[in-house]
Amino acid sequence: MFHVKHSLRLATGAERPSSDLIPGGLELAYGALMAANTPFAIRNAQDFAAAFNVSRETLARLEAYEALLRQWQKAVNLVAPSTLEAVWHRHFADSAQLLAFAPPDARTWIDLGSGAGFPGLVVAILMVDAPPDPAMGVPSPPPGGESRRVTLVESNTRKCAFLREVVRQTGIGGRIGVDILSTRIETAATQANVPRPDVVSARALAPLERLLALSVPLFGPATVGLFLKGKEATQEVEAAKHSWNFNVELIQSRTESEGRIVRVRQPQPKLQREGN
Repeated sequence: MFHVKHSLRLATGAERPSSDLIPGGLELAYGALMAANTPFAIRNAQDFAAAFNVSRETLARLEAYEALLRQWQKAVNLVAPSTLEAVWHRHFADSAQLLAFAPPDARTWIDLGSGAGFPGLVVAILMVDAPPDPAMGVPSPPPGGESRRVTLVESNTRKCAFLREVVRQTGIGGRIGVDILSTRIETAATQANVPRPDVVSARALAPLERLLALSVPLFGPATVGLFLKGKEATQEVEAAKHSWNFNVELIQSRTESEGRIVRVRQPQPKLQREGN
């Protein structure tokens, strides 16, 4: 399956993003955003709050995150310097939009090549705001069951130190499970020890063909891949088809006019013919 999902179709009700993980009134905010066929602009914290309808507590955590990013950027190359002044749009909003496309019952999330925490750590902060209340679309964990957990995989130890500091200063560790693994995802030990998640995400990590090779050991039957891509997304999908069978949707990014969210299900390597 391969088709492009346009934002206008979402707005008219023909299809809609999964919303069970979306905190509070974020689902309504997404309805308004998706009704527009052009990306929105998030210039600052106030714009983010208006667009995603987050709580004051969540906004305060993101503001603390921004302050730490600016502080650490002086010593550690966390993001491209040219994007630092547009952090609420290029990094926070770009990451936050993924929650609308997570499975309805998703509780566990693995982010590959997390870097400065985009998108995985932003997702974790927003998931904290989702109340464990079935009436709000987020079921309480069953007795003895799994609570919400986000795993960030990053091989750079200095970036991992930054991620841990953001978790510590925002205080989200007491509200949601956040695991920070300083390792390479392609190692057999990592793949064997990480439970199969509901969602695998990545941004600017590798071309889709390579990304599937890295992430497919983490996929269970119901796992969904959410990969933020640029204007080459369609070409990457076509290239990946040479080596992989998978169900895929291309979803218009709400932060970049040429960006796409590549939503992948059930990736399987193609069997190579003898002699090829």
